[in-house]
Amino acid sequence: MKSKGDLKGFDIILGLTGSAAIVKVEELIKMMRHKGANVIVVMTHAASRLMKPRKFQKASGNRVVTSLFRRATLPGGKAGKKGEIEHVSLAERADILVIAPATANILGKLANGVADDMLTTVVLATKAPVLIAPAMNTNMYQNQIVQQNIAKLKARGFKFVGPEYGRLASGIIGMGRTVEPSVIMAEIEKTLKKRKELAGRTILITAGPTQEPLDPVRFISNRSSGRMGYALASDALDRGAEVVLVTGPAQLRPPEGADTIRVQTARQMAGAVSKNFARADIVISAAAISDWRPKQSMPRKVKSGRALRLELEPTEDVLADLGSRKGDKILVGFALETENLVQNAKGKLVQKNLDLIVANDASQSGRSSTVVKIIDRSGKVEDLPELSKLEAAQRILDRMVELIEQRGHV
Repeated sequence: MKSKGDLKGFDIILGLTGSAAIVKVEELIKMMRHKGANVIVVMTHAASRLMKPRKFQKASGNRVVTSLFRRATLPGGKAGKKGEIEHVSLAERADILVIAPATANILGKLANGVADDMLTTVVLATKAPVLIAPAMNTNMYQNQIVQQNIAKLKARGFKFVGPEYGRLASGIIGMGRTVEPSVIMAEIEKTLKKRKELAGRTILITAGPTQEPLDPVRFISNRSSGRMGYALASDALDRGAEVVLVTGPAQLRPPEGADTIRVQTARQMAGAVSKNFARADIVISAAAISDWRPKQSMPRKVKSGRALRLELEPTEDVLADLGSRKGDKILVGFALETENLVQNAKGKLVQKNLDLIVANDASQSGRSSTVVKIIDRSGKVEDLPELSKLEAAQRILDRMVELIEQRGHV
């Protein structure tokens, strides 16, 4: 059968764990190879006790990796360099890492940062997307500890496909059955397609709060953590975009690969955004820029123990300025409200000349999760459930990609 070549040039690392569902893996490997992908299988000790590695070596056409302590010619025929560590090489080489089937054991290890075999070390060392297809007994799957581990992994950006309801290896019928290989394959293709969606495009993203100095040691600011902007930057990089991240003070590590510009005040953010605006195809303004600043910043520390009256002045309206000169760029803004959420967000969308606005109620947003609505220029409102910041960022970029496809350019 001739390969369709849809995934030609992609390296897929396929992790196998000790589940009875391992019998379905050979079919999945054939599907991957039919699409043109290079498949490298990594097996845990338990997996190799259930099925012999040579079976998957024949199916994949590559040496199966089972040991953490071997350095030799890398699977796929690429010679390892002297001193090269195989788990690092595999981690860097992966375009996607798929764990199918995934047991409760591997979920617990990954959720808690355990790296005690080849598969777990490769997962922790990779920057590629990780797709997990769980397979286990119903009671194990429904166990609160397992569900907490799944939630923890999802919050950190791991993707899941399944499980589903059906007959299990034990003979009982319930939740925990691994999904069919065709379903896993479709999710692999979807994930790898996303890695090219924004290739060749530059996205300018603002994030975090600003700080407006009152004196040398005090400032006016807000409660923004910057997590949403950083999540947007991370997902945009995963989709192949060049990312310029203009960030106010945030206790976060910028995603590797972003051109990160650090600022403190609204004036500095406005300057950095204006300087980089021309190179951007898309601008996402997720920063919580201060609306006011002290009209006069004191040159020395103001002593305590007496009343202090501040005169404030408006800061630069960065979003309005971008909207007035955006041309054919895509401009996305955010609206954090305490009342009349949709009405106020729609008004801001029109006033600032935005293409999309993300509205969120201040009372429903936490440090690691958020509840948002995405509103477009037609007035359509998409209500998203409570999601992690990364999951919400992915949904926002999904809508932005749809907008690009509708326009046919940008």
